[in-house]
Amino acid sequence: MNAIKHTTVEGQRWDQIAYIAYGDPTGYERILAANPQVRFHAQLPGGITLRIPIISASDRANPTELPPWKRP
Repeated sequence: MNAIKHTTVEGQRWDQIAYIAYGDPTGYERILAANPQVRFHAQLPGGITLRIPIISASDRANPTELPPWKRP
């Protein structure tokens, strides 16, 4: 799996990281799965290095499948 590294900032949340990486806060499950060594906390401590899986455009949600309030 191709991935990039991200070092957390104190108080950062999984959904915030997913939004930065994917433009979609609901993509955090991919990041959780790629980092089984990190315990789940609502807010992360600073200084943790996470693997952020690189996804292709075809792996992203199709905008027509999203609810209206999430469509671009």
